[in-house]
Amino acid sequence: MSDQALYKSNLDNCPLTFALNFIGGKWRLPIIWALYKNGTMRYNELKRSIEGITNMMLTQSLKELEVNGIINRKQFMEVPPRVEYSLTDNGESLIPALKALASWGSKIKNSIHSK
Repeated sequence: MSDQALYKSNLDNCPLTFALNFIGGKWRLPIIWALYKNGTMRYNELKRSIEGITNMMLTQSLKELEVNGIINRKQFMEVPPRVEYSLTDNGESLIPALKALASWGSKIKNSIHSK
């Protein structure tokens, strides 16, 4: 087995790599954080709360997060249709880790900018 193949298979088995691929991407974390901060939100509320996200990227990211079991999508059979998004229990369980990562990022950012 080549070193590159060994490296790839080791990364594939790494739970941290798995987790980061699961929630990573430019828009997934901001969506998760917005739902954590605001609770249940409708599509347009989410769109307004995440600066720079396009409709296509929001829709795609919401679908991926729903498939991954991070968010709930609840559709109400009304006219006009209403859809609400919220974090699942798995999504809620991410929050302490994200808070710790944000704290670490803040410390590193401050130490870099103070040099």
